[in-house]
Amino acid sequence: MTDSDSDSAAEIEITADLVRDLLREQHPDLAELAVREVEGGWDNQQWRLGGELAVRMPRTERAPELQRKECRWLPHLAPRLPLPVPRPVRVGEPSARFPKRWTVMTWVPGEPLDRTSISRGDHAADTLADFLRALHVAAPAEAPGVVDRGAHPGTYAEGVDHFFRSVALDGRADEVRAVWDDAVAAPAWEGPPVWVHGDLHPANVVVSAGTLSGVIDFGDLFAGDPAWDLAAAWVVLPRGGAARFFDAYGLADGATIRRARGLAALKSLFLMLMGHNGDRGLPGGKPAWGPAGRAALDRVLSTDVV
Repeated sequence: MTDSDSDSAAEIEITADLVRDLLREQHPDLAELAVREVEGGWDNQQWRLGGELAVRMPRTERAPELQRKECRWLPHLAPRLPLPVPRPVRVGEPSARFPKRWTVMTWVPGEPLDRTSISRGDHAADTLADFLRALHVAAPAEAPGVVDRGAHPGTYAEGVDHFFRSVALDGRADEVRAVWDDAVAAPAWEGPPVWVHGDLHPANVVVSAGTLSGVIDFGDLFAGDPAWDLAAAWVVLPRGGAARFFDAYGLADGATIRRARGLAALKSLFLMLMGHNGDRGLPGGKPAWGPAGRAALDRVLSTDVV
């Protein structure tokens, strides 16, 4: 695809009518299913298709490559994971109507955690531990590697400094910095690269009946340090869940937990910044993420499970 193709894709308004037209052109057997826009999303704009499917339309430059990654690896991973995850069903090819690749995936039922809450904390901690223990196995040599996330925390000093400058920490900056510095000082991951979701936060897990019921958005999937997912012990689970989670997970040593806690602080600051941007009406801002990020940071600072 040329740069002009990418620019034109960014300018196209993605509507229900466009989604239906693309389905009629490439997957006519799905074209009569109801199409409803789904709120949220970052790299992709999502449309519910009937009751069991979703159409994911890319809206950032990196989105088509993330979709390719999901289509390549989710069929391999999904059968052994104990929670529902999206599975690719169809692929939409670039066309005159829309010059980027798009996908039809299975719909994962439930409400994203950034719009609801977990009431069954112990159950959620055990469920997340079971899920990540199943995911975190040695990845094959051809698995995707580290790109913009996944390395040792010490690699991200510049990004963390940006968050410290951009987020109001209400007198807790020294506490947050201490957690981060401890993660930077922790030894690096010495095990084999394992499968890592890479982007576990409240918008990428779904909840039903008060507990975790699914995981979505595997576009940042990579093989590397599991600490990037273990940060979810603080970012996703309610207060008190981290200790139970690590007991149930059973595979993390002290250094990994230290890295995970620092990464949880980093993710919390990111959520807070996106929430602040949303409150100001800036592009990409997510108002609901601010409270989620502040709650997660509070859990990071009030919990030490090492």
